[in-house]
Amino acid sequence: MSGSSSGTGPGSTPGTGATSGPGTAGNELIGLISASIRRERERAGLSMAELARRAGIAKSTLSQLESGVGNPSVETLWALGVALDVPFSRLVDPPRPVVRVVRAGEGPVTHSERADYAATLLASCPPNARRDIYRIEAEPGETRASDPHMPGTVEHVLLGAGRALAGPTGAPVELGPGDYVSYPGDAPHVFRALAPGTLAVIVMEHV
Repeated sequence: MSGSSSGTGPGSTPGTGATSGPGTAGNELIGLISASIRRERERAGLSMAELARRAGIAKSTLSQLESGVGNPSVETLWALGVALDVPFSRLVDPPRPVVRVVRAGEGPVTHSERADYAATLLASCPPNARRDIYRIEAEPGETRASDPHMPGTVEHVLLGAGRALAGPTGAPVELGPGDYVSYPGDAPHVFRALAPGTLAVIVMEHV
């Protein structure tokens, strides 16, 4: 998915930025992310120091995240997902009922550190399926630049409102409402809003 940051999932040098949701919802998401990071690190058999090294973040930052302290940015979570070889969604997707409705303004949101860009996970991969769906809300300003995701990842973008540039870093495509583009997510790529109130749906396909 897609700041002059690098890592969509876009990403720059990972750090702690805002992951979101006001009040109790935000606290619940932080707790969920904390438990998910610790679970996946232990599953991979990695020490905290080794995971921090692979993700390019400070060990103290990782320790804070596993302790439920601080708000991880989308760049940090993408870097951890790549280092752990798991989809981003596995770190942020909460338990869900069989029928799940996500209203506008609801759902687990992660924010870019520099771009005015917020990604809401709408659905993660169920067993034997490998795709995640995100609602993107972005405003004109910094480009959301993403480092490559896991090998074989393909991103599909459908623009709902506004205008945006999306696609490979060297050749992004300008999109208007209703336009669709797909491109390799395992190579550097970008998303940049060109008009206020830009909304998009991004489907990440993993192989």
